[in-house]
Amino acid sequence: MQCPTNGEATIATMPSPPPRSHVWHPFTQMRGFEGEDAPVIESGDREWLVDTEGRRYIDGISSLWCNVHGHRHPRIDTAVREQLDRVAHTTMLGLSHPVAEELARRLVEIAPGGLSRVFYSDSGSTAVEVALKMAFQYWQQAPDRRPSRTSFVCLDNAYHGDTVGSVSVGGIDLFHSMYEPLLFDSHRVPAGDAAALEGVLSARADEIAAVVVEPLVQGAAGMLVQPPGYLRAVRDLCDRHDVFLVCDEVATGFGRTGTMFACEQEAVAPDFLCLAKGLTGGYMPLAATLTTDRVHDGFLGEYEEFRTFFHGHTYTGNPLACAAALATLDVFEEERTLERLVPKTALLEQLLRHLVEPLAHAAEVRQMGFMCGIELTDGDGQPYDPGLRMGHRVTLAARARGAIVRPLGDVVVMMPPLSITADALEELVEITADAIVDATSVSGELRAAA
Repeated sequence: MQCPTNGEATIATMPSPPPRSHVWHPFTQMRGFEGEDAPVIESGDREWLVDTEGRRYIDGISSLWCNVHGHRHPRIDTAVREQLDRVAHTTMLGLSHPVAEELARRLVEIAPGGLSRVFYSDSGSTAVEVALKMAFQYWQQAPDRRPSRTSFVCLDNAYHGDTVGSVSVGGIDLFHSMYEPLLFDSHRVPAGDAAALEGVLSARADEIAAVVVEPLVQGAAGMLVQPPGYLRAVRDLCDRHDVFLVCDEVATGFGRTGTMFACEQEAVAPDFLCLAKGLTGGYMPLAATLTTDRVHDGFLGEYEEFRTFFHGHTYTGNPLACAAALATLDVFEEERTLERLVPKTALLEQLLRHLVEPLAHAAEVRQMGFMCGIELTDGDGQPYDPGLRMGHRVTLAARARGAIVRPLGDVVVMMPPLSITADALEELVEITADAIVDATSVSGELRAAA
């Protein structure tokens, strides 16, 4: 397996890391983790990652869904280096800087119509928190104020991040139920069921500030794809009841579903658009919450009226991150990324159909653009016992073959960089299919042992 280079100087080899005894990893049961010999990634190049032992892996999950144009892209590397020669960070509390201003202008240009204001933060969770707080505060103080609007509608199986507000509008019990005493109440409705949403809005519109959705695909739920027309129906219902629509495109934005933003596919413009992950091409933490003049103007007033949005982050609009984001948008244009994605999406669909769907333990394959989830079941078509960690076993088998994929329970997720070559994409799917066969071939023995 070869790791191509981009013509730049070879990265110097770093000293061997110390024993892994101090890092507490996210979404990881640490008991037994160190015994799995997890790679320590030292470098990357395009769709490849290289660990400290020199082993190479296809980055089949875009380093948690954020890498868009590949690792060490020369255009983005150069932009960050050039910004370092100016300033690495300066606060946006009372100040501004050119790259934040230019990035906001570019985002408004490419966003669905009506979004005209950009509030920066630093992660997908905070982008959603900003939208929730803005929506809440707007109804408390705007000229058309309705102070009873203090709650939110969210979808079953929703995931919007891990801060308390974003968890409050989440719907995955495995992740969220532990924190229930800390959360504010939300109204959950089944994803894809416009009639259920209409029922809640009809009965409770006077107390609802906003509806929060992941458009088209619920990523962390296992790549659950919504029926065609559902997002459009949600927008129409919000308009009918004058309720804000928050679209969380942290995972679906920047080409993942085939268009720059998933909302475009149903001609929907939300009142709040939450962005992160691919915003900087996977280089830097940066998030943005886009909203309308209506919302923005609801916060205008005299100082002593205290209508200000009292929210911010130390690294809001970080110049290095904004420079990376501007370069990322440039690469979309210069390399015609979305146009070149079309045949690769078709190839991925074909590979899944021929290599994965026929597998006995692949109960369902869900794909939207470059977002893919493979749901595993046992030999009787039933869910695996969670203690068997079958999805995790598949990812270990894939890693041994040279590819990084990620389980969501027993759903195996692939979401490679948009820039992945056709050859690497074919290798990724072949490795994943072989890993499923390997891991599930011993499922009967594992069930008996359990």
